[in-house]
Amino acid sequence: MVWRRMALKTKRGPLQNLQRATDDLKKELDGLLDTLNQQQEALEPANRTAVYQRCLWLKKSVEENKEALQILKKTDEPAPVGNYDQRKQDEEKRLVKLAKQLEKLSMILEKENVTRDQTEDEKAQISQTEQETDVEDDDDDSDEEESGEEDEEGDDEDDEEDEDESDEETATAKEFITLGDFLSQQEGDLTFKKGEILQILDKKPDGWWIAENCKGNKGLVPKTYLQAYKIETLRQETSDEEVEGMDETTGSSSRRKSSRTGSVSQLSSARKAMAEMSATDALMTMGAIPAGFRASTLSHLLEEGKQYHTSYFLKPELTPSQLTFKDLVWDPEKISIQARPTHFSLILTLWSCKMIPLPGTSIQVLSRHIRLCLFDGNKVLSNIHTVRATWQPKNSKTWTFSPRVAGLLPSVLDGDCFVRSGLPSPEIGILFELGVTYIRNSVGEKGELSCGWAFLKLFDSNGAPVPTKTYELPLNGGTPYEKGIEVDPSIVRRANSGVFHQMMTLRKQPRLLVKLRSSGSRRRAMLNLLPETLIGSLCNVHLLVFYRQFLGDTLLKDRIGRQNADLICSPILATFPKLMEQPDIMDALRSAWAEKESTLKRSEKRDGEFLKSVFLQVYHDSAYPLLQSTFLREPKWAEDDVEASRWKMIADFLKQNRDHEGALYYLLSPESIHEAFDVLEITYDILSEVRKTVTSV
Repeated sequence: MVWRRMALKTKRGPLQNLQRATDDLKKELDGLLDTLNQQQEALEPANRTAVYQRCLWLKKSVEENKEALQILKKTDEPAPVGNYDQRKQDEEKRLVKLAKQLEKLSMILEKENVTRDQTEDEKAQISQTEQETDVEDDDDDSDEEESGEEDEEGDDEDDEEDEDESDEETATAKEFITLGDFLSQQEGDLTFKKGEILQILDKKPDGWWIAENCKGNKGLVPKTYLQAYKIETLRQETSDEEVEGMDETTGSSSRRKSSRTGSVSQLSSARKAMAEMSATDALMTMGAIPAGFRASTLSHLLEEGKQYHTSYFLKPELTPSQLTFKDLVWDPEKISIQARPTHFSLILTLWSCKMIPLPGTSIQVLSRHIRLCLFDGNKVLSNIHTVRATWQPKNSKTWTFSPRVAGLLPSVLDGDCFVRSGLPSPEIGILFELGVTYIRNSVGEKGELSCGWAFLKLFDSNGAPVPTKTYELPLNGGTPYEKGIEVDPSIVRRANSGVFHQMMTLRKQPRLLVKLRSSGSRRRAMLNLLPETLIGSLCNVHLLVFYRQFLGDTLLKDRIGRQNADLICSPILATFPKLMEQPDIMDALRSAWAEKESTLKRSEKRDGEFLKSVFLQVYHDSAYPLLQSTFLREPKWAEDDVEASRWKMIADFLKQNRDHEGALYYLLSPESIHEAFDVLEITYDILSEVRKTVTSV
């Protein structure tokens, strides 16, 4: 909206107009923060509501500018623009930074509005006993804080505590911002980056406090790295956005490293501070979601980096010496890669989820799905695989899945999964997290919630694999690191003491039905050609096997020498992992290969080398041009219009290929528009496309 208005007023290029619009939005935010800093206590409720509405308007304007930036192209400029791509990336960072600042500010204001409304409407109804209890709790908390400060820190720490409790602060004494980067030194520590907002759950007298970050991770942090969080701090973050933008870029590897370890200590439950108002906290406060819902843990891990994506686990892994491949070995007798059985290799079928609580009417559910991975109770040990659920409007508390996907049906709906584990830990199991992608009707903000989680151990107490059968797993609330939390505590509170009522209550508890079954000899042979640790859709196993065979041929058989690390020209090796992030293109490849395979003779199907050559041709005619296409919209999770548009374009493309016996007609057609050629499309770099084995000390 702001960008379009600026475009009409000037004759500058689209990118420059958008940059000026962003400058205006930043000035608007600066003015908003100045108003709050100077007149925070003096603002009337009506004025505060107006400020909140203004903040929401700025958020919407920033999102519109981000969408406008995404569709900008260099060809739209009326005159040549030097370093166009870099300028566009810098502008995107500015908008992302503004969006973060506005998100924090809107949460603070929303919290204050909710708190004020509750105080005005319910104060007269609160009993005297509850009031006395609240006062005693507050006194106890303050006494603990004061005693801990006096015993260990002396007069300087008392001064700091007095400053934290100043009336000029907009946050409570349990809300702190980090002053620098901190990397955990031992198990139980919480890694954080500069500028993060932490909730302090317990202030220990030794100077190491128990904190929780916005992702729900808990651990010990040194209090010398913390400063009380105020709106002035948010103002400083906004003014220093360019410096912090550089910090985000340079610090991304540290965040990935931190999330890679995935280690979160099993701390005892503590009373959660409500100082920082996250999106989930706001929904819970308004009664829009059950008390056991949380922000999705596995979704956050997927957003942290590529280390939990399937494409990462498809990379060949090196031995600790980094001289040979650990999971990719050549078999000279079979002239193929060597099959590698693992500790655990089974087929998992997702049947259904029952009695899943419904969110409130203030949010709209865009997707229901399950994310699953290998887990040992402490950290994620595999890729995170996602399966989307279906449901009927008349019975939306029951989720179902669609096994045995074929044709052009989306593989993301495939309830049949393979699970391979090469890890010897007896505590390992499968973690299931039920999630929903939602959008808030009032502000249009999107997010992902966890509706509960379940854990299925793969080995019993004696170290033997669990039997293959159907399991009915009860769902737990909270995060996988929290224990004893109900998904919807109101169900238990409504239960009577009678045996019948208790049985009925158990039937109302959320649960997940899954089935473990062994694979046949032919399928087991195919699974043994895959990496030792992997979870994925069963319908795509044969495609992954082809990719692994091409890896073996290129890296083990045809390479000049084992120590040679020159760049390799191979379009399929360079681009195939990208299909893991765009499952609809993987479905297109699966459909095209099924059609081609149906035309082959029986003798041709038994010829492995011939099959690989045909598959390579099918890949070049289907998946490869689709990955480089300009007519496909960027994939977006849980957006029906984008997904439907991509499906239609992919289906039309495959039909055109069938009519013209390949993609050559499309590639040479003057009506086709292609992305500029990049040598990375056909270049496989061994040094950057392998995984290094991490040994524990």
